[in-house]
Amino acid sequence: MADIGLLLLLLLCFVWSLNGTLIDLGNDYRRHMSGGSLIISNLDKDQDTGVYQCTAFNTWGSILSRRASLQFAYLDNFKTQTVRSAVNVREGQGVVLLCGPPAHSGELAFAWIFNEYPYFVQQDSRRFISQETGSLYIAKVEPSDVGNYTCVVNNTVTREKVLSSPTPLVLRSDGVMGEYEPKIEVHFPDSVPAAKESVVKLECFALGNPVPEISWRRTSGVPFPSKVKMKNANAVLEIPNFQQEDAGAYECMAENRRGKNAVRGRISFHAKPHWLQTMTDTALSIEENLFWECKANGKPKPSYSWLKNGEPVAEGRVQIENGALSIAALNLSDSGMYQCVAENKHGIIYSSAQLMVVDNGYNLSLVKARSGSEVTLECKPQASPPAISLWKKGNEILQRTESCSASLRITLLPNGTLKIANVTRRDAASYTCIAKNQFGTASTTGKLIITEPTRITMRPTNMEIIVGESIVLPCQIACDPALDVSFSWAFNGQLIDFQRDSDHFERVGGSISGDLMIRNIQLNHGGKYVCVIDTDVESLSTSAILVVKGPPGPPDKVSVEEITDSTAQLSWTPGRDNGSPITGYIIQARTPFTVGWQAVDTVPEVVNGNMLTATVVGLNAWVEYEFRVVARNIVGLGEPSPASAKTRTEDAIPDTAPTDVGGGGGTKSELVITWEPVPEELQNGEGFGYIIAFRPVGTVTWTRAVISNIGVARYVFRNDTIPPFSPFDVKVGAYNNRGEGPFSSIATVYSAEEVPSVAPKRVRARSVSAAQIEVIWEALPAIPERVLGYEVVYWEDDTKPDTVGKVRISGNYTLVNITGLKANTVYYLSVAAFNTAGPGPQSAPINTTTKKPPPDRAPLNIQWTMIGSTLTLHWDPVVAMETESKVTGYLVLLKRHRYNDINSILTNKTTVALSLSANDNYLIQIKAMSEGGEGVGSEPIHIHKLSEFTVLFPSSYRFLFDH
Repeated sequence: MADIGLLLLLLLCFVWSLNGTLIDLGNDYRRHMSGGSLIISNLDKDQDTGVYQCTAFNTWGSILSRRASLQFAYLDNFKTQTVRSAVNVREGQGVVLLCGPPAHSGELAFAWIFNEYPYFVQQDSRRFISQETGSLYIAKVEPSDVGNYTCVVNNTVTREKVLSSPTPLVLRSDGVMGEYEPKIEVHFPDSVPAAKESVVKLECFALGNPVPEISWRRTSGVPFPSKVKMKNANAVLEIPNFQQEDAGAYECMAENRRGKNAVRGRISFHAKPHWLQTMTDTALSIEENLFWECKANGKPKPSYSWLKNGEPVAEGRVQIENGALSIAALNLSDSGMYQCVAENKHGIIYSSAQLMVVDNGYNLSLVKARSGSEVTLECKPQASPPAISLWKKGNEILQRTESCSASLRITLLPNGTLKIANVTRRDAASYTCIAKNQFGTASTTGKLIITEPTRITMRPTNMEIIVGESIVLPCQIACDPALDVSFSWAFNGQLIDFQRDSDHFERVGGSISGDLMIRNIQLNHGGKYVCVIDTDVESLSTSAILVVKGPPGPPDKVSVEEITDSTAQLSWTPGRDNGSPITGYIIQARTPFTVGWQAVDTVPEVVNGNMLTATVVGLNAWVEYEFRVVARNIVGLGEPSPASAKTRTEDAIPDTAPTDVGGGGGTKSELVITWEPVPEELQNGEGFGYIIAFRPVGTVTWTRAVISNIGVARYVFRNDTIPPFSPFDVKVGAYNNRGEGPFSSIATVYSAEEVPSVAPKRVRARSVSAAQIEVIWEALPAIPERVLGYEVVYWEDDTKPDTVGKVRISGNYTLVNITGLKANTVYYLSVAAFNTAGPGPQSAPINTTTKKPPPDRAPLNIQWTMIGSTLTLHWDPVVAMETESKVTGYLVLLKRHRYNDINSILTNKTTVALSLSANDNYLIQIKAMSEGGEGVGSEPIHIHKLSEFTVLFPSSYRFLFDH
């Protein structure tokens, strides 16, 4: 038996799933299996977090392991590092300082720093730090408590530690807080679930003056056992090794001379499931009944489920009731591995057993044999004394005589077995075995059918295929119609499970076709495929080798052998060619200034597949580079190699000049020069700066200035002798510690000009509506200073001219509309000319008053009449109030849905006739018009296609809209 057990173990196969999805170990360099164990290297939080489960399987079936959860502990920083708002409290008052721990995973421990490290807050009857929330509680504040408090959060798994920004605690100056009864601020929930053998901690703390005393009791009156501990001046009740008898109601009481308060909660006992009864491996015959029962205990009460070969058992013939499973009249298909699963919220347990359904009898009713094979018909009656066996073929008795044995083809053995060698169609008949002894006779009859040999008509052939493609491997036969045929496929010696591997493998074809479709082929699908054909009388197979070609694997060990200011000598080792020779390599680089990886130029320009070194050219000086290599073959580009170590190129004199040199503007006697800074990746070394050179146009000598601040892209030269708006030649160069680089091309920049010296004249303004004023002025005559446009300033209160709005208009325009104004309001206005130096003197202020607002009521009682295609609208007039502008007419807006256009009709009446198209939908709205502008629109009126109304109302119809 020991040898058999070892054989079963050797035949076991294992697969692992993560979050219910099978892990493809063939394409995963970080994960591999050893003896069924899953080993993961270079753990990754995003890829490896989740629930793992192992499936073990062999030819007898499969079972699932317990689930395992993998989580990663972490602790983020606090979101803000600014000083928290001060907490103001009176002496003698209680206070709570909130910690608000950041996002995390894993158990946390909390502490508080008072003023500065390493002075930590010491817990006593007056001060308590909750390990549930992290908050600091001071029952009664004293003057010595004033200062800054910083919450310290420790992740007990990762040992990470983060600090909050400080919270200042400040004493108020409005007196001392009087005495008051306890107020319990920290207490445990009404219901606390506790797992068996766990450590239960209950927190309870109160604010109060005087400082309250904390006490605990069980409401049942049962005293605490010796294992229960009180910590932190009784603020924490700790129950180690929690058991069923520890469950019940607990009370915390806080008391001082001003009164007392209490909180209660109940601790309930919880336990993960454990087995009380399990099933055992069972072997039963066909048609027998199976009854298995498993029982588990746990709190809450476990629920049960059943698995067969790792999948939920489908009910039907199988009856499931809680932990009991029964199957009536077993058949061979019921064989397999079964698991009873018991689960509650604290855990899940599995119990496994094998069911073997065996056929103990010899069925002589129908025997099939292939033509040319040997047939053995057994006759083993159970009799005492032993019976004598005779055979009949049809009605002919086959006797143990020379004539029977002379052919050497039909043999009757002494134990009653009949053998027929090299059977032919003539042997097909009914055969009867007759058993006799002194107590009687018994017989059994069966039929022998002779079938023609099965032939494979289409076989798979050796093939080469590209990753990602799909193929069909044919396996087709010609066979005797009397035969039952089944097909199966093996890949590299392992049977293909079409249910588990349905993403890639599928059986296609009919009853005499076992074709195998492989979809989205991967590299690990390369190997030997065997088609196995099983019939009632024989087994055949045919095979083919499938070679899968894919892009090359990633190269490795990319290193920088030598580097200059513009080149880098690289070397690497090749990766797998994945079935197709590597034809070449592409070199890519990344710097802090690039977006991702970029292909770079090399020498030689084309790096063929036989080369493992190359020189990268065209690099920028004094820049930190990483390099990687990508291989290609006839299939395509492979995965990139890991990045090389970061390497900085050597420094060099700048070879790039600043661009976009310009400037101008500024204040009087200034020359303002600007440029586009040279990007950091083109500065070529340390000590980078700019050289600014300028001269009046037409002169020879350059004036130079140096700026060593690389973040500055503007230079202002001030000199009282600079004429206003005079042209200068300007150029800007770059330098670093290695020397001066090139200068930009020469640009012409004008010095600052003087503001216009004259104010516009003949300024006039008029109110256009309740929200708009039109301003007009006379253009300035030719003056020494440039005029680039005009600026209108306006304000409401002439006693507060600093409450100003501005509108600028460039060019030689002398009119502007100011909008967004208040209705019925006096506005003061002034106009000035401006140029790059700013606005000149303002004109003398004028004023005007905006119109009264339009009525804020929509037209009501809208009625319409339709005659033919003419729609006539009527509505009640809108009457303006004294504070509103008088109504001058009405605006009718007509929107056609088909063209999405809007037509407007203005009328001074309260009726209008509209001609409408018969095949369009309309939306109509009416507004009152006044000097102050448009009033409120009516509710929209929807007119549907007139063709619909023509059928319903052939003459005319009148509708009243009630808004």
